[in-house]
Amino acid sequence: MARQITQFLVLFITFLSLFSRYNAFDGGLNDYSYNNYLEMGAGYDPRAYPSYSLDDSVMLSSFQRYGGTLSSVGTVVNVDDFGATGDKAHDTVAFEKAWMKACSMKGAVVLRVPAGKNYLLKPVRFSGPCKSNLTMQISGTIAASDDRLDYKEDNRHWLTIDSVDNLLVEGGGGKINGNGKIWWENSCKINKHLPCKDGPTALTFYNSKNLVVRNLNIQDAQQIHVSFEKCTNVLASGFKITSPEKSPNTDGIHITNTQNIRVTSSVIGTGDDCISIVSGSQNVQATDITCGPGHGISIGSLGSKNSKAFVSGVTVDGAKLSGTTNGVRIKTWQGGSGTASNIKFQNIEMNNVKNPIIIDQNYCDQSKPCKEQGSAVQIKNVVYSNIKGTSSSEVAINLDCSKSHPCQGIVLTNVNLQDQEHGPAKAICNNVKLSEGDTVPKCP
Repeated sequence: MARQITQFLVLFITFLSLFSRYNAFDGGLNDYSYNNYLEMGAGYDPRAYPSYSLDDSVMLSSFQRYGGTLSSVGTVVNVDDFGATGDKAHDTVAFEKAWMKACSMKGAVVLRVPAGKNYLLKPVRFSGPCKSNLTMQISGTIAASDDRLDYKEDNRHWLTIDSVDNLLVEGGGGKINGNGKIWWENSCKINKHLPCKDGPTALTFYNSKNLVVRNLNIQDAQQIHVSFEKCTNVLASGFKITSPEKSPNTDGIHITNTQNIRVTSSVIGTGDDCISIVSGSQNVQATDITCGPGHGISIGSLGSKNSKAFVSGVTVDGAKLSGTTNGVRIKTWQGGSGTASNIKFQNIEMNNVKNPIIIDQNYCDQSKPCKEQGSAVQIKNVVYSNIKGTSSSEVAINLDCSKSHPCQGIVLTNVNLQDQEHGPAKAICNNVKLSEGDTVPKCP
């Protein structure tokens, strides 16, 4: 009977997942039907949006563990049994040994970081493939070494999970602390006299499939807090990500070269983008996101150094942004190529956001002015729907598109953004093929 109940719950969760995705991608654009969009024209084609979904068949084992209690699932491998002390000594070797044991075992295995201790780690890579059906439970605190010499072999990563499929990572009341202060103090964005150098990403998921990552508490990353790179089929939920507003380059969740990822029910406040989505990413959903402080939710930057970039099938549905530099942003460099297409921003609340809706196809993040170039990343088929709130600047909508490659198929409907202090808000719209429904402010 218990097994039948478990199977029923798995099927029910899968059904809800399919139902919610259907609504998110096919039915949730605030009473504007398929025909309404066709009539609005401007190059927009709603048929560009297929019904994206995660592969539920390959996610079944992860869903089963997702709904279970970790303590009852499989063999437990405790990092303390391999010499970890959690008393401010370096526990890197013990964690590596515990991982090797858990990864090499067959069947269901839980790698446990127990509560009540503070484990100090140097950069470490947890590599697969693994024989086990592995769960990583973080109930204690994992803190980064703040000695920058510990990162001399790889200054881009601290904790890396590499090539591990069917993995569940569960934040069981613990914390991941990047101890980023020493990195921020030595950033060229804080001290203009220092050379610009890369800093570590606190937690990287690399080249992995069928991931469930939930309830992680990550703070004070050296740079990016958590990155999904070259991953497929990811469910990420319940993140709490925090760092000071002035901490440089501390993106909350970074998505690159990743397909079929859903980020839900997360609270993110950092010194950079709450969520950043860059080249190679496809079929990305972000729902129920609370963002602030930070730089908002961004696609890009794309096309730097004349590179080719592709992003498609992005939906941000249900977000609240407060006090951020930007709201929802697409940013591309001149001289790049490729496309950013089939994007929806909907059901979003802005509160005192400096640039609530912004497309910057002339992005230039360097000390010298960028030269005007003839090529650009093409931006097309972008919908902004049911977006309301206040702007902290006079310009609430800024669509600054390329002269050579104008933005195509941009739709604004049911948008109402007010200037919080200066009277009616303004819209600036350059080189854009646009359709506007019930929108305030309207493009001139």
